[in-house]
Amino acid sequence: MQAALAEARAAAERGEVPVGAVIVRDGTIIARAGNRPRAMNDPSAHAEMLAIRAACTALGEERLTGCDLYVTLEPCTMCAAAITFARIRRLYFGATDEKGGAVVSGVRFFEQPTCHHAPEIYPGIAETEAAELLKQFFAERRA
Repeated sequence: MQAALAEARAAAERGEVPVGAVIVRDGTIIARAGNRPRAMNDPSAHAEMLAIRAACTALGEERLTGCDLYVTLEPCTMCAAAITFARIRRLYFGATDEKGGAVVSGVRFFEQPTCHHAPEIYPGIAETEAAELLKQFFAERRA
């Protein structure tokens, strides 16, 4: 999770919402990313989406069976769907997102009967640090 937090801090320095993600297979980070919707002019350029794309490219596979995703914020519905289609094994996330989250908040995507694959879910990893990054980022913009 520390590598994901580093990606979140880098995103904040670029003026992006501080969310970071890393994908791990067999104990090795194979992809990492921070949010880039503004830089890429792409509303789908969430940290999770970019990390999934990079991991698929690195492995030359469309599915990430046996891979674990660490992300600093609870994934939204779009990212939860990508996690499902990529067949991510385990999802570890930091802060809960009551407004936009879709794992333990909102639609609870992985609990829906139409969900093709549900990863093991581990919320609250480095939650305080992840939440503080977000609070500080938005407080600076409102000041």
